[in-house]
Amino acid sequence: MTSHRFGWLVVLMIGCWLLSGSGRVLAGAYEAELPAAMFASPDLCHYAPCSSVLPQAERFSLRKGQPAYVEGIRQRNGHDEVVGYVFLSTDTTPDIVGYSGKPIVTLMGMDAQGRITGVRILRHSEPILLAGIPEEKLTGYVAQYTGKPAGAHFELGRADGANVPMDAISGATVTVLAENQMVGRGSYAVARQVGLIHAVERPQARFTAAAAPSDWAGLVAEGSIGHLKVMPEQVGEPRSGQPFIDLWFGYLNEPSLGKTVLGAAGYQRLMSDLKPGEHAIFIINNGSSSFKGSAFVRGGVYDRIQVTQDADTYQFGDGDYRNLYHLDIPGVPSYGESGIFILRDKSFSAAYPWRLAFLSKHAGDHGSADFANFNAEYWLPAHYLDGGRPTVEKPAPAWVKLWKDKAFTIAGFVTLLLSVGVYYAFHRRWAARSRRQDKRWILWPHMASWVVALVFVGAMELAQPSIVQVLTLIHAPFDGWRWDLFLSDPLIFLFWIFIAITIVLWGRGVFCGWLCPYGSMSELLFRAGRRLGLGRWQFALPSRWHHRLRWLKYVVLLVLVAASFHSMALAERMAEVEPFKTTFMVHVWHRSWPFVLFWSALVAFSMFVERPFCKYLCPLGAAMAIPSRFRFFGLRRKAECTTCKACAVQCSSQAIDAQGRIDPTECMQCLDCMVLYHDDHACPPLSAERKRRARAGQPLTPIGRDGHFIPIKLVD
Repeated sequence: MTSHRFGWLVVLMIGCWLLSGSGRVLAGAYEAELPAAMFASPDLCHYAPCSSVLPQAERFSLRKGQPAYVEGIRQRNGHDEVVGYVFLSTDTTPDIVGYSGKPIVTLMGMDAQGRITGVRILRHSEPILLAGIPEEKLTGYVAQYTGKPAGAHFELGRADGANVPMDAISGATVTVLAENQMVGRGSYAVARQVGLIHAVERPQARFTAAAAPSDWAGLVAEGSIGHLKVMPEQVGEPRSGQPFIDLWFGYLNEPSLGKTVLGAAGYQRLMSDLKPGEHAIFIINNGSSSFKGSAFVRGGVYDRIQVTQDADTYQFGDGDYRNLYHLDIPGVPSYGESGIFILRDKSFSAAYPWRLAFLSKHAGDHGSADFANFNAEYWLPAHYLDGGRPTVEKPAPAWVKLWKDKAFTIAGFVTLLLSVGVYYAFHRRWAARSRRQDKRWILWPHMASWVVALVFVGAMELAQPSIVQVLTLIHAPFDGWRWDLFLSDPLIFLFWIFIAITIVLWGRGVFCGWLCPYGSMSELLFRAGRRLGLGRWQFALPSRWHHRLRWLKYVVLLVLVAASFHSMALAERMAEVEPFKTTFMVHVWHRSWPFVLFWSALVAFSMFVERPFCKYLCPLGAAMAIPSRFRFFGLRRKAECTTCKACAVQCSSQAIDAQGRIDPTECMQCLDCMVLYHDDHACPPLSAERKRRARAGQPLTPIGRDGHFIPIKLVD
């Protein structure tokens, strides 16, 4: 096959990938175009398929309640009967996001007896880090909720009597944990509103006679005043120096704090208006936007702010609002909006921590709405509480459970990473012990790492790093850094730490050449082809074509990065140029024909050309190659390497130029050149020196136990 034809075949493969971008990838709920009216209109079921989650209903009411829900109604004996309720996750649990950092828009149904009748995912963006779970599996997972009690605590795997066990999806743990919370908390919130569940009242706070600081800075320092700031770029607005929302807030029922904030007369007036079990919270805002929101204009509901305490959510209407005209506290920041909000629920207690949340609904891609939730915790300082703060057992973040559940797998993976890292750190010793005819010190560890990377890391644990993770890191300074997002996949998280360290030390080749699951498969396919008798047809591209086509992967990387700044969803779809998803996550038999053709072509080429995807198309390799130029340690070179071509001829990565220089952006660290470097029979300069000394009767200078002499001229 000529290099010209190979180049056209590469173009053909890219074309197949581009054709696939408008096919099945856009089907289903992934980045589905939902009308903005679905999230704002009182007639939810005009825009959402409510009958699919509550089939026994004949018609549906308008939105009602806080959080919002609709009633499912049918005629029975000539009378309307409420048979259940339908609600949207963005109404009931807007603070919960998936692996992508975006909400999983889910429609839920519940019957009049408090049992879930259906759950349907309308829109998700999970491939940003999930990297390829078939949507059918997600659909099958949410079907498990049907028949379960509202407000249940859903637990993956085995569960005790207090929890409901759920069959997990391999590789989608974070997604299904988010769904568990949305369904559990959302159904609880609605069931509580309609009287199917009664909230457990928390013990109310008893206050001490402690004095509060007299200035604003003192109140903030002790935690009596909380702060929540959101910048415009966090809600999809143009970057600006002024905050989009800048809230300062605090609890007013405590006498010392209330009098400090409102003055003695103002505090007494407020307390005389409150009934037993009611709580007052003040909020001031100096942002460019209001905390009122559009729903306040339509129906007097403050849909941008809410208070949460454990599973309970408290929202405010216009009847819960009181004017806050003035704060006479030294050091109070300027503000353009203020108010006092009354929380009328006996289940709320100031003795326990709570959160003030700001909910943002803004225009997203495809004309739909995007959601974001920002919240800040508040807990009254202990010296204001009689008996101090009660003991509160806070649930561990979801990623902590994931790490605990995978403890043995993580231990094995860390052992693999350390083994490869330590082995490579001493690669000169192993290379010096090897010969071109006997490379067991290099070959067998290399083969073992490929097999383990392919079978354990890739096929079993689905821990294949991807360019979408690089795009997420690039956008982290703009979208906000989320540790929970990166910690939610333990093996990928550890893999990237290993990749970062090894790139700084030695370059991309330690990962790409030793531990990349797809690269390992490609290498094993090439060697298997040789074993199967295909060696006579195996070839490397001519140097002039290789050096032209290797730039293609940088073009792919540049296109993906540019696309991500236009639309991350578009970049995720375009990242299907990586065959990783088809290989490990979804599998080829679940894919449409363009993916199958692209994947099959790469597999076929891998039997004849060593690592064709890695050399010419891989955007992940391109992203790692850029910092590899600045690695600390390179492979050793002799002065004679500038004229000797032996290593360049033997280099399967074609990473050694005519002057004997090793290109760290292309080197896969196979160490073949290092074996040749130390071999005094195969390395031409060493062989000539060995023969010269033998003729002259001069002794060879050994290095260690390998018996090789030290060459006279060495350069690094």
